Amino acid sequence: MRTRSLSLISAAALLLAGALPAAAQDVPDDLTVMPAVSNDYQPARTPWGDPDFRGTWPINDIAELPVERPDRFGMRHWKTDEELAAEQGRVEALEQAYESEDQQGTIGLGHWIEYQAGSRRTSMIVEPANGKLPRLTRQGIHDAAEMRSSWVVGQTFDWVDDFDSWDRCWTRGFPASMLPFRYNNGIRIFQAPGYVVIVLEMLGTRIIPVSDTPQWPAALTGMFGQSRGRWEDHNTLVVETTNLQPGASPLNVATRGVPPNNTLPMSREATTVERFHMIGPDTITYELTYSDPVMWEAPFTLRMDWTRDDSYEFFEYACHEGNVQIRNYITADRAAREAEYARGRMVEPIDPNAGPPPAMDPASRGVGNRN
Repeated sequence: MRTRSLSLISAAALLLAGALPAAAQDVPDDLTVMPAVSNDYQPARTPWGDPDFRGTWPINDIAELPVERPDRFGMRHWKTDEELAAEQGRVEALEQAYESEDQQGTIGLGHWIEYQAGSRRTSMIVEPANGKLPRLTRQGIHDAAEMRSSWVVGQTFDWVDDFDSWDRCWTRGFPASMLPFRYNNGIRIFQAPGYVVIVLEMLGTRIIPVSDTPQWPAALTGMFGQSRGRWEDHNTLVVETTNLQPGASPLNVATRGVPPNNTLPMSREATTVERFHMIGPDTITYELTYSDPVMWEAPFTLRMDWTRDDSYEFFEYACHEGNVQIRNYITADRAAREAEYARGRMVEPIDPNAGPPPAMDPASRGVGNRN
């Protein structure tokens, strides 16, 4: 069974009582203001002299924090005390489900969906200040319509390329893999002279050199791209990533507050700058700026706090064990369409540039219309 450093109720109680670490209480009187990241803390050093970020930093406690800010919060980066207190009932219900499964000897969503206390923040996005993603460019809108995923309602399935990289247990994409899901949210940092390694509980490990490293040639790409790090000041790791392989959505649909369908596009010009600020012995403020001028009208920046929990256990993300879902999607969808054609259903073909075809399009992938 996975261990938790704080129960949902106790975490929420601490939050409401103002008993969380100082970094988490840094809420200004003006709730529309986002203070600068603290630079006061002096981290311990590794034996070779780098700031010591080693440890386990699960992000379950921010799984409820949306990427985009809900409209009701307007320009506020922060919730009021009253809004936070109103979340207590949901937190208690989740905790009761967890405890009930323990008592009954069953494991269901109470263990599977690993929420902790609600966040005081209203969104991960801090720039733009309205907490909203910028608009896609015209090219971005076109390319999003061309992408395929099991999350697209009404899409047909005829082969493996009708599924996204996460459907196929390959990768959640980047920077999506650095953001919370509903489970398997473990992040573990290892360090060695000249390297920082970030191990993700769900699909992936990043090896980041923190020394002079040649830039990859433009033709060489990867799903996590080429990340090159450097130490800045006394408490901050800065990581710049280029050479990203287009294909996966840069924001994953299962992270709260992300647009639907898992079909946000990426170009070869996409880059990220990450800043890992250690602001206390058990807190890293993680900032991510994403830029892709081909697909987005402007860059955007996310910020969130990671909390150390070295008792957190990684569990295998066994996505491929007995995986028959891809095959089942394809065979079931083909059978459904064949049944429609047998009943004489006629559907006009669509413009090939209009995006994913509707569910019963006979022009899709060579499935013939039976007149």
